[in-house]
Amino acid sequence: MPEPAPLPPGIEARLAEIVGTAHLDVGAEIGPDDMADECLSCEPTRPLAVVRPSSTAEVSALLALADREGIPVTARGAGTGLSGGCVPRPDGLVIHFSRMDRILEIDADNFVAIVEPGVQLDQLDEALAPLGFIYPVYPGETSASLGGNVNTNAGGMRAVKYGVTRHNVLGVEAVLASGEIIECGGKPIKNSTGYDLTQLIIGSEGTLAFVTKATLRLQPRPAFAATILAPFDTLDEVTRAVPKVVSSGIAPALLEYIDMATMALMIANGGLDLGIPDDVRAGALAYLVVQLENADEDRLEEDTMRLGESLVELGATDVYVLPPGAAESLIGAREKAFWLAKSAGADDLLDVVVPRASMSVFMERVQKLADESGTRIPGCGHAGDGNVHMAVFQSDPEVRTTVMRRIFEVAIELGGAISGEHGLGKEKRKYFLELESPEKVALMRRIKAAFDPKGILNPGTVL
Repeated sequence: MPEPAPLPPGIEARLAEIVGTAHLDVGAEIGPDDMADECLSCEPTRPLAVVRPSSTAEVSALLALADREGIPVTARGAGTGLSGGCVPRPDGLVIHFSRMDRILEIDADNFVAIVEPGVQLDQLDEALAPLGFIYPVYPGETSASLGGNVNTNAGGMRAVKYGVTRHNVLGVEAVLASGEIIECGGKPIKNSTGYDLTQLIIGSEGTLAFVTKATLRLQPRPAFAATILAPFDTLDEVTRAVPKVVSSGIAPALLEYIDMATMALMIANGGLDLGIPDDVRAGALAYLVVQLENADEDRLEEDTMRLGESLVELGATDVYVLPPGAAESLIGAREKAFWLAKSAGADDLLDVVVPRASMSVFMERVQKLADESGTRIPGCGHAGDGNVHMAVFQSDPEVRTTVMRRIFEVAIELGGAISGEHGLGKEKRKYFLELESPEKVALMRRIKAAFDPKGILNPGTVL
């Protein structure tokens, strides 16, 4: 890595005036954790400085300074992203939100919580549990920050029931590139007053504004849950069963598929004991994992039995209702599938989304691409909403780029999109710009210019 670049004259002192010397890192003081996220193919980059504000006012002052001086700025939370969205510029600043980690309010009457962007999911869940609430977005990494979740429109396994981040954020406070502070939305669950700036900012990956507060929709914490594991002889049978399960009226809280290779890795690395006979495991090429929730234990048992019978009719070789400990271990292992792929040497990760009824066609065409190119593409995914997570094992970068582009093309042909929840970041941007309609990209650029005329907010991400 090159030698640290110096800040422009006088900028270090002005940054220190805003956040304090103890909350400013420059040059060689900047550690590796602030240079990258969990993207597998992005190179770490040392910025000019990392600043850690403690308030919206400090964020405003920092952005106003950066805007006047034309210095690029990248927002950073817990750094758990997978697309390079918080990889900084060597000529820029990082605004790190670790000090803005307060839960400002839990309003039990209105079922909302107001949080700062540095609050982590596990921190919020710990505060909500005694009150009988949940924030239902579970993107798979509980150390992820709420600000990062808002920036990427994070989803996760429970999106089939509760939706993704944009369905669960009612309002934001945000700072524009100029340093101006805006408030959008709030506690009401309905708002038809003008443009919905809250929804525009959600998922914009820090390119339009920096979120400094978020108003989150809460749900009652379910009293009872049951997890079903159903092995199938083929992945095609799994994907064809998914729309039937969704339309059954049972409303699963979680509906996941796991292919044979990923399940083998999970069992080997996690020591899972799922109670599946060896001969069943040997014949299963894919699994469906369904979790049901209910406030009434008897109704949950009825739904579990009905779903089990339906899965057998849909082709499952058997149905296993997992004990709570095994269920928790399996779901935990599924949430950590990224780390398994990383440790196994994956070269890239995809989170393509297609209409769920098209999953069988999509998976068939991906397998054909894999066979033709000599690429290994195991995976698992949120079958309930068509979000397919795949690890790409292909060491030749040219072949890998071609295969990934073709996968994205297939997804778009089927009515899907490049990313279902990880975002484009810097890594998937090139595919988006190649495959998206020029008219839509041009409109996005005009929106970007309206929010950020000098282009200082997370440049190189998305556009």
